[in-house]
Amino acid sequence: MSSWQKLGEILQQDAALSTQIIEEALERQRQEPQRLGQILLNHYGLSANALTCALAKQFGLPYLSAIPTDAGVSDLLSRLPLEYVREQHIFPMHQAENSLQLAITDPTNSTPLNDLAALTGCQIEISLVPEEEVLRAINHAYAEKAGDSDNLAPDLAGEDKDLADTLGPTDLLDSSDEAPIIRFVNGLIARASRERASDIHLEPFETEMIIRYRIDGVLYEVLRPPQKARAAIISRIKIISGLNIAEKRLPQDGRFRVRIAGRDVDIRVSSLPTAFGERLVLRLLEKSSSVIDLAQIGLDEQLQQQVDQLIRQPHGIFLVTGPTGSGKTTTLYAALSRLNDRSKNIITVEDPIEYQLNGVGQIQVNSKIDLTFAAGLRSILRQDPDIIMVGEIRDSETAEIAVQSALTGHMVFSTLHTNDAAGALTRLLDMKIEPFLVSSAVSGILAQRLVRRLCPDCRSSYTPSEEMIRHFAGLVPNRTDLQFFRSSGCDACQQIGYRGRTGIYELLHLTDEIRELLMAGADASSIRQAAQKAGMLSLRQDGLRKAQAGETSLEEVLRVTRIDN
Repeated sequence: MSSWQKLGEILQQDAALSTQIIEEALERQRQEPQRLGQILLNHYGLSANALTCALAKQFGLPYLSAIPTDAGVSDLLSRLPLEYVREQHIFPMHQAENSLQLAITDPTNSTPLNDLAALTGCQIEISLVPEEEVLRAINHAYAEKAGDSDNLAPDLAGEDKDLADTLGPTDLLDSSDEAPIIRFVNGLIARASRERASDIHLEPFETEMIIRYRIDGVLYEVLRPPQKARAAIISRIKIISGLNIAEKRLPQDGRFRVRIAGRDVDIRVSSLPTAFGERLVLRLLEKSSSVIDLAQIGLDEQLQQQVDQLIRQPHGIFLVTGPTGSGKTTTLYAALSRLNDRSKNIITVEDPIEYQLNGVGQIQVNSKIDLTFAAGLRSILRQDPDIIMVGEIRDSETAEIAVQSALTGHMVFSTLHTNDAAGALTRLLDMKIEPFLVSSAVSGILAQRLVRRLCPDCRSSYTPSEEMIRHFAGLVPNRTDLQFFRSSGCDACQQIGYRGRTGIYELLHLTDEIRELLMAGADASSIRQAAQKAGMLSLRQDGLRKAQAGETSLEEVLRVTRIDN
């Protein structure tokens, strides 16, 4: 480039970031010793692709959004330790006689360039690639090198006699990773993480065991290991999660932590006795250091502004509601990241801590020592907080302390398990909170669901049938030119048709009419009707808008929303 351009200027031109956002990020940078790009990623919704593209332009380097699947210098990868390439965020793509093409994420990091030039004697040619893509290529290459194929069944295959010989007690306590059962369980967890599974289900039946992954909220069968391996697999998981392997009659809960592809993953294990043996469910919780922004979770611009206005109030309760696994905690952390600066004292009490957020005090619930949500919340109030996040309001005691905290000048964020936004108000009343306290303390309620995103590679438009339109009870006009989208499945989405998830939302503001209904003891249906009359879009209506935009399908919207929405 003929003249050096500042990163902020490039992002304003190419990524449409406003001058205000750049100035806010620079002010935050003066308070926190972080790079500008990282601050924009963590707090302002800048995508990794946009940042890497801007850095490539700033340094005059080639930019690649993806590394080809057939790329990788196998001879060089076998000489480079996995820890080194992960730490340096590099991936050798192609090697010619005197040149080596290298994918990197940080153009200012010259250490690996000097190392590889000395090691290979080649001239290093670099391309800037997003960090996530470099890590994906590294994980894929080293998994293949280690023989970590997608089909894990051969690790346990063979005749019954072979199984009897290899699945003895010595294998269960053997610390070597070459032990068949240890290798199988490690591969099972690694594959689940690679395929973005949130849960692993191990389900015993009379003649077989079925293993399923929950991916984007839906269960898919992946394996049926040999019957004689069942007890050994379950015992291995119970050992590493700290469960009693001799106790098979009572439910047990445990946890363990592993590092997969350079990421810390906390795994919670639940054991349940059934007619044909113990049933295990493993919940994978990635310890992420980067919190996504409100824009990235599916909130449109208008809804973002409304939520932003609610969470910036000096006191009150902001509730996020929905079933288990609907992304409530992610939404709360996206809101917290907008408020997180040196002028505020933010403390959370959670079970478990799913995200790490710099500058925020986080407390882990521990029932064994009576550190409950209520006890943690009571202690937080003595720490002079400005903003409090309670992972979940589960009981009357927690609800009462949260309401009192909001009325005494604190901003409280929390979650509830209810079907919709209006149901959260009646749930608080069921917890013996007085109606006048609820109407004074609660500032807003956001209900949400997660819907699967249509795969962009195989998505196509179509006109839905009259029967499908009837399911939406007048929300969709019956027109022949009405276009929605669906996917047929391709290699990019593993023939599923969906890839990733986004949120659909309804936001309830407490208007004077709704407060009057609360005081009069109205039910959730009446409150919902009053909120919709005041302009609230229901979950189903927001889902329809995303279906028309091609983000999801009508079937997905129907799957996650209630009929009366």
